[in-house]
Amino acid sequence: MAAKPDQPERISEAEQAVMEALWQRSPLTAQEVCEEVCGPRGWSLNTVKTLLSRLVTKQAVATEPDGKRFLYSPKIARAEYVGTESRRLVDRLFGGRAAPLFAHLAQSDALTENDIAEIEALLKELKS
Repeated sequence: MAAKPDQPERISEAEQAVMEALWQRSPLTAQEVCEEVCGPRGWSLNTVKTLLSRLVTKQAVATEPDGKRFLYSPKIARAEYVGTESRRLVDRLFGGRAAPLFAHLAQSDALTENDIAEIEALLKELKS
């Protein structure tokens, strides 16, 4: 399924792991990305290179030649990605309304007292 013109193409969970490494520190080589993500996930350098190639195709990552290797940097900010994915979640599962999402989280005991306090503070801030 193609992305809407105002939304970047979807990033898979595996691609997101690579993006997280790049959001933490960039530019990175494929080897440096692998040093961050390969061990915990059991991936090889070839897997990381494949994921980086997909992210370049999706225009989520930029490349810059550095001798015989490439340096990779994110083209989208993490906050932008989180905003887009949050909106997609609310649209897809809750008919575009955030209130049912919060109701679901509250009913399933997924919200801690601190979460509730933070949400209340945010709502108070938004009202003023």
